[in-house]
Amino acid sequence: MLLTLQACAISGLFNCITIHPLNIAAGVWMVMNASVLLLCEAPFCCQFMEFANAVAAKADRLRSWQKAVFYCGMAVVPIVISLTLTTLLGNAIAFATGVLYGLSALGKKGDAISYARIQQQRQQVDEEKLTDTLEGEL
Repeated sequence: MLLTLQACAISGLFNCITIHPLNIAAGVWMVMNASVLLLCEAPFCCQFMEFANAVAAKADRLRSWQKAVFYCGMAVVPIVISLTLTTLLGNAIAFATGVLYGLSALGKKGDAISYARIQQQRQQVDEEKLTDTLEGEL
């Protein structure tokens, strides 16, 4: 996680070294993104800030899919502002972290046997409902 923050922050600083205002805005967003992610995921790095533990506690209460949306959303904004190689590489790791949180929200893949059993149970329930409606008409 710290690699993500370092890549995003360093790329943001490199992005700010320009005269193009959109690149500067994207670089500032990337540095802010790295700071927010550092505060949420590694509060021990911000132990002298009084509000760090409160922010980390709120971030820990979020579900995995909410963290995925947050990380991916924060990583996409600088790319939308300024599509350069620096913004792509700097935000790729943060976006990948969001994707991993999203995959963890989906859970593990079920096996074919349990899937077939569930389908068979659904089919039996549907057949029972159909026979009940037909018997009710007679």
